[in-house]
Amino acid sequence: MEAWEALVVPPSAVGSEELWWCVQGNRVLVGAEGALPVTLPLAAADGDAAEPLFLGVLGGRPCWAVEAAAAVEAPEGYAFVDLFSAHALLGERRWAIAGRAVQLVDWARCHRFCGRCGAATVPSAGERARKCPSCGLLAFPRLAPAVITLVSRGDEALLARNVNFGAAMYSCIAGFVEPGETLEEAVAREVREEVGVEVRDVRYQSSQPWPFPHSLMIGFRAEWASGAIEIDPTEIADAQWFRFDQLPQVPPGISIARSLIDGWLRDARSR
Repeated sequence: MEAWEALVVPPSAVGSEELWWCVQGNRVLVGAEGALPVTLPLAAADGDAAEPLFLGVLGGRPCWAVEAAAAVEAPEGYAFVDLFSAHALLGERRWAIAGRAVQLVDWARCHRFCGRCGAATVPSAGERARKCPSCGLLAFPRLAPAVITLVSRGDEALLARNVNFGAAMYSCIAGFVEPGETLEEAVAREVREEVGVEVRDVRYQSSQPWPFPHSLMIGFRAEWASGAIEIDPTEIADAQWFRFDQLPQVPPGISIARSLIDGWLRDARSR
């Protein structure tokens, strides 16, 4: 896998061949077999919004993100691909960088003016921030932390189908962390609110950047403690206990939910 270093300022010694992530909404410009432009390939300029953003260095090559205006058409041999579809084309490493590009372009677009006094902002030297030259307010990229939890009870896992799922797919319980709350408290609260049960032994497993639009998914495992399933119908269409050998349709490999489910499956089958 290509070595990746996330940076704010381009280093002085770096390869000359660049890689460009051209962002149009939540889509990125991708060529055949996941190829990326090595020079800025299109008239993406849309006023100040098209200011290139340095992302880091991949395999010795500097990486840049730039916003493409909504009316810009992809050049021959390329297409603007949504992030979900881009995963299969780019692979895990480049897909993560694509998510970084989409989030930073969105952040730069949304913070062109100061949220306190309304003045036009400028890049802050040496850091990933935009600064208001009038009142001094700094705007850093924001992440929305969300917990996602696989709740187990012996050979069963508690999986739920969200009301917004387009397919009959079941997944783990997830929700955003609230101000003043620990991650473990957020796990217990979200599970209680969405499916009505209490949990214990909450254990961190892994995390995943989730650029839809700017979340950080923080994965946990937890054990059922008490209570029967009682869903919140505004959030959950259905929730059930499923044995490890009788699982319903679950999320694809792109999501941390699948990683949590697969990890639980390995443990359940080894018992």
